[in-house]
Amino acid sequence: MDGAAGAVGAVPTVHVIGAGLAGLSGAVALASKGVRVELVEAAMQAGGRCRSYFDPLLDMTIDNGNHLVLSGNHATFDYLRTLGSADRLTGPDEAVFPFVDVRDGRRWTVRPNPGPLPWWLLDRSRRVPGARLGEYLAAANLVLRRADRRIDETIRCKGPLWERLLAPLLLAALNTDPRIGSAALAGAVIRETLAKGGRACRPRIARPSLSAAFVDPAIAFLEARGARLRFGERLRGLEMGGRVVLALDLGEGAQTIGPTDAVILATPPWITQQFIAGLVAPDRFSPIVNGHFRTLAPSSAPPMVGVIGGTAEWVFAFADRLSVTASGAEELVDRDRESLARLFWRDVAAVHGLGEPLPPWQIVKERRATFAATPEQNARRPGPVTAWRNLFLAGDWTRTGLPATIEGAIRSGATAADLALKSLGPA
Repeated sequence: MDGAAGAVGAVPTVHVIGAGLAGLSGAVALASKGVRVELVEAAMQAGGRCRSYFDPLLDMTIDNGNHLVLSGNHATFDYLRTLGSADRLTGPDEAVFPFVDVRDGRRWTVRPNPGPLPWWLLDRSRRVPGARLGEYLAAANLVLRRADRRIDETIRCKGPLWERLLAPLLLAALNTDPRIGSAALAGAVIRETLAKGGRACRPRIARPSLSAAFVDPAIAFLEARGARLRFGERLRGLEMGGRVVLALDLGEGAQTIGPTDAVILATPPWITQQFIAGLVAPDRFSPIVNGHFRTLAPSSAPPMVGVIGGTAEWVFAFADRLSVTASGAEELVDRDRESLARLFWRDVAAVHGLGEPLPPWQIVKERRATFAATPEQNARRPGPVTAWRNLFLAGDWTRTGLPATIEGAIRSGATAADLALKSLGPA
């Protein structure tokens, strides 16, 4: 057993297992406070489900998926400001959400006013066409804090407001059929964004890529502060003794954990359960399917357009490509890739008035993109504290109070880092 880490007088180290956004967030928070960090990742790159890669079929760098951040996601912006990459999230100066119904070509834009007093609801040019004020008042039930129920047990899931705004926004946030989704999680999202006014729900998209905004700057930040980064190494087990983790098994013999060290497990729930017997965690998951097309967007194309009545739900315009996302994609994930590309392209062409044939394309499927955000699965989410005083959990699947989002992942890492910092013994 390697006893170096446990030598008397050794500087405390926090071992972060997993370099997705939760792990990176925790590692960055610790390194920013001068804590020694060791980051272990089974893959050869960081980022997890928030990653970018060079695709040889398209001959360009693409993101594995399209991730939307809202200006009210304060933990996300705190993280990016620490890294110096907040300017790599871009978007409109005001909250604007353009939509197209591809069945009849109807277009509208939802534009909440900046402040919390929602006077935009009185302006027909800003709100959902056909929606009555009573629908907005009824939808306000979502923001009330109460025992978790399904959304369709909380509000009426019909009508123009539901079909043309709430359903697509909540599907994107929950990655679950919003009718059966958790009202508590939906309410948390609305309270932190739309209910605070347009200043809190301006859409922000990573440019030129997810890695350029969230991942590469984090790796540079950690390296500059002396963190040890170990890629391509998989945790195989934890050695426990009493109420502490004693050692990590990384496949080359046990690595002793110093008496003043801590461990953050920022791994997916099905991996974490291999290390912690009896851990209750989400066990149902929802897929996301994304399509990328190598073609130039029209110069007037907005960064993001919601799609009603199509296969895709959102169309994103980048400098060198058009991309689409389909959340809660249980009915799509097993379809062959070319048929998906043609279905998605039909929506893209309708949204942007394109008549060209199918351009070069790529389909990316994430079968277990997030936990299914139902009340039952939400109740299975563990908190960050474990039965071992030096072991903490992080991940968007832990009890963050939010769905499995970038904001939730980053919050979880920061929370675990704070707990680990408090657990460290004297250097």
